[in-house]
Amino acid sequence: MRDRKLSILAALMLLAVTTAFAADVTGTWTASFETQVGTQNYTYTFKVEGGKLTGTTKSNLSETASAITNGTVNGDDISFTEKLNYQGMEFQIPYKGKISGDEIKFTRTVVEGTPEDLVAKRVK
Repeated sequence: MRDRKLSILAALMLLAVTTAFAADVTGTWTASFETQVGTQNYTYTFKVEGGKLTGTTKSNLSETASAITNGTVNGDDISFTEKLNYQGMEFQIPYKGKISGDEIKFTRTVVEGTPEDLVAKRVK
């Protein structure tokens, strides 16, 4: 019983330490990259509280900003889903990335599992 309590306490402490060292991506980031539908210019607005990531994405191909859902930051790993409305169709686009200073290297998957790589840079 005592060992179990210690194990739970250790796991909670590890989670707290991991969250405390999550990279701070709060702020505005931009990216420009080639896709199947041409060049896309994106602005990402991120807010991180603990390990939870929220915010919006805005593409030159969309009239309005899209909400970020399922967002997490864990150390230098970042992931979220963009809910994009493009020409009346809603797409759920998952992103996974690695944070390195003022850059994030993302891979996102759009239609039919086609991966797209991009680099977002912090706006200073």
